[in-house]
Amino acid sequence: MKQSLYLEDLHVGQKFTSGTTLVTEEAIKEFAGKYDPQPFHLDDDAAKSTLFGGLAASGWHTAAITMHLNVSSGPPLAGGIVGGGGEIHWPTPTRPGDILRVEGEVKEITPSRSKPDRGMIVMRMETKNQNDEVRQMIVMKLIVPRRPAATA
Repeated sequence: MKQSLYLEDLHVGQKFTSGTTLVTEEAIKEFAGKYDPQPFHLDDDAAKSTLFGGLAASGWHTAAITMHLNVSSGPPLAGGIVGGGGEIHWPTPTRPGDILRVEGEVKEITPSRSKPDRGMIVMRMETKNQNDEVRQMIVMKLIVPRRPAATA
C-alpha cells in the first residue's frame, strides 16, 4: 500500500498514473441501463445512426471508472479523493474494448487560510485508452489534509 500524501508532500507538476481497466460491452450496457438509458449506450444498431457512430459508454460511466481508478491506484491522498468542484469534458467516447488509465498532474496547491488543517489542490486528469486517445479530461479541485502535528 502506498504511503498517504498530505498537502505538504505535493508539488506543482507532480504526476500520477493509475492502473488500468478493460471496458466491456456488457459493462457499458449495464451502467447505461441503470443510469443513462439512451439508445447509443444500450443498442449497437441504434448507436450506428447517431453522432457516436457506434456503441459508446455514458460519459458518467467513464467518470465513474476514472474515480475507481483514482481511488484504487491513483494519487494516494490522505483522507481520500475528496472533490471540491471541477470541470469535465469528454472529447471522444469510451468504446467497448478500451483499456482505460488515468494520468494526473498537480496544477495548483493552495493552503486554506480559514481551515489550517487542510488545503485545496487543482489536478488535471486525462482518462486515456490503450491508444493514448483522451476519453475524458477533468480539472478537479480536491481537498487535501495537512500533515497532523506530531503528538508528544
